[in-house]
Amino acid sequence: MSLVDLFTKLVADDDVAIPVAAIQVLLGVIERSKAATMHGLDEELRSACTELLRADPAMLRGRTRISLASGSELFLRHVTRTFLEFEDFERCKAELLKRGETFLGRSRDSRERIAALGHAFVRDGSVVLVHGRSRVVIALLLRANETKQFKVLVTESTGFPSDFEDAGIATRVVSDSAVGYFMERVDCVLVGAEGVVENGGVINKIGTLVVATCAHARAKPVYVAAESYKFARVYPLNQRDLPDDIDDAAPTCDYTPPHYIKLLFTDLGVLTPAAVSDELIRLYS
Repeated sequence: MSLVDLFTKLVADDDVAIPVAAIQVLLGVIERSKAATMHGLDEELRSACTELLRADPAMLRGRTRISLASGSELFLRHVTRTFLEFEDFERCKAELLKRGETFLGRSRDSRERIAALGHAFVRDGSVVLVHGRSRVVIALLLRANETKQFKVLVTESTGFPSDFEDAGIATRVVSDSAVGYFMERVDCVLVGAEGVVENGGVINKIGTLVVATCAHARAKPVYVAAESYKFARVYPLNQRDLPDDIDDAAPTCDYTPPHYIKLLFTDLGVLTPAAVSDELIRLYS
């Protein structure tokens, strides 16, 4: 099975995040590698990353390459740091696999860590507006539902998440064009992210900017729930600066500037948009 076929098979599962699937594929490259030097293994890994990034975007099922690129780059940074610690290649390779599995485990568990941190911001009796189907947002609200009662408004383009209905959360679907109408009833907005950029803004499902703008006009807090493997070294100033794989004729994502965002719930902690740049430096150094 080719790398792309394996990756496509992994992301066919809605519960598997794109960066987690990429890390799993790269760990497989290390396991199967016949390279005899660190340089050779590094070249194989970088070639695998390039192959994934150049593959047919259809394999991402409507999502962008942003989180794929950031997750892959963070894993390569992890590999480089390990290379610097060992002179013996076989010991280094064994340690890479060990640490890689730990890295993968932390990435898989990040959703639950974010839910544990963020659920406290959902108040009892509140109304939460959700835009975009984010697994981490669903996990956070399910966690909040264990101890509180609240209502969720879900934008129509998101679809009706059966997870909320199954958990007994009062849920209503509202038209995307009616967000401004309903905003006065909302206590907070909760969205996920395809990517968190250097200035603390986010790239997410198209319409996020409109929702955030309406929330800002009504002084409603916008919270973003996102895993740290989605922190990307990208610095857009406007929509034209978004990555090339976002089709300008029918965009699936937009950029929301940091001044519209109150807090980000991440596995690194609860961050203000201004704190994101410091965390990015730490992650990529």
